[in-house]
Amino acid sequence: MRLWSDDFKNGEPIPDACAYRRGNRSPHLAWDDVPEGTKSFALVCNDPDAPVGDWIHWLVHEIPADVREIPAGGPVPGRQVKNDFGIVEWGGPAPPSGTHRYFFTLYALDVPSLGDVTKRNFREECERHKIDSAQLMGTYSKR
Repeated sequence: MRLWSDDFKNGEPIPDACAYRRGNRSPHLAWDDVPEGTKSFALVCNDPDAPVGDWIHWLVHEIPADVREIPAGGPVPGRQVKNDFGIVEWGGPAPPSGTHRYFFTLYALDVPSLGDVTKRNFREECERHKIDSAQLMGTYSKR
């Protein structure tokens, strides 16, 4: 599977419009080379460089198997789960200092839904039902 964005390239900066305090627009994401047997997709965006440890910015599941894109700013074709900002939507980059990395991981799943997952068990359930995954990493620096 392959994951990309029209907003930023792998390893490059995420636009200010996507940052938490500068518009908080979710980035465009698209994918292809989907494995056979995929029944849905799930998405995680996390910042492993956060001072408190891994910070969850976005959790989405129940993305239908025929979907290949999330447009910039939405709508999000799936069910969102509360993140570490305490919101049920995209929470953009907001590093307190320096440059942080933001990993977008898309999972192709063997189930249509992960049920009533929370941020605590979201990745565990994704791994349990994973057929394949793809990752894209963007950076953001405090401005």
